[in-house]
Amino acid sequence: MNVPGATDPIAAGLPHRAPFVFVESVEALEPGVEARCAKKFRKSEPFFQGHFPGNAIVPGVLLVEGMAQTAGLAVGQPGKTFLLTAIRSMKFLRPVRPDEPIDFIARKMGYINGLVQCAVEARIGKELAVDGQIVLAEVSGF
Repeated sequence: MNVPGATDPIAAGLPHRAPFVFVESVEALEPGVEARCAKKFRKSEPFFQGHFPGNAIVPGVLLVEGMAQTAGLAVGQPGKTFLLTAIRSMKFLRPVRPDEPIDFIARKMGYINGLVQCAVEARIGKELAVDGQIVLAEVSGF
């Protein structure tokens, strides 16, 4: 995958904007095929106050969104937007804690009639934390 150094996800084509950007940098990108992005949810994020107080974990829905944004970067291209349409499978293999660096990885598995299926994962170092498959739908005029 080609990216000389980390790249800003918005510069790489992510259509989201703050406060709904759940990838901080694009570490590797092979357009139309695969992307690897990085994120660290800071302990100071307000949702940690109520998500298992005293034993905070990153909410699974935010991990899924980070993987979906990574998949959108992997399959995206200028003038095309992709929306999360389905979660085919998702396994949460270990909790992700505040301040742990996360790598989100997405690989295109197939494309048919405007739908793209992607294999996605979240890793903490070499340890697999989340593993799944999602479907993105290509939308026009968005």
